[in-house]
Amino acid sequence: MDGVVVRLSASEEDAAGLRALRFEVFVDEQGVPADEELDSDDDAAVHAVAVQRGVVVGTGRLVLVSALEARVGRMAVSATVRGQGVGGALLRFLETEARSRGIARIVLHAQAHAQSFYDKHGYAAEGGPFTEAGIEHISMAKTLR
Repeated sequence: MDGVVVRLSASEEDAAGLRALRFEVFVDEQGVPADEELDSDDDAAVHAVAVQRGVVVGTGRLVLVSALEARVGRMAVSATVRGQGVGGALLRFLETEARSRGIARIVLHAQAHAQSFYDKHGYAAEGGPFTEAGIEHISMAKTLR
């Protein structure tokens, strides 16, 4: 994670960078339809960014579902820094942000290939696989302490 800083998205430049990264990862790499990538949750979500030398190299969002539950989503890390701990740092940051808002439980829809990543971070599968945006996913959750 050489020189990577994880923080809340704080400017239009951050917002543009995280949208560009999400399109790069989800639309270009994974074939998610562009019209499904941005959604109504974006406006109300808490967005985190991982920035390296002024460039957004990772992002994730936290959507408040209720007073005690939030949903993590749109986790994306640039291919240039994958495997260097950026995703884990983003996830921990979002969990800390959730705790600060009184959230007791986080839920998410993990892409099947990423299930082991979330397993390592204390998330447990709930239910069977399902397809979302043409990609196999699994529902997972974690109780925050």
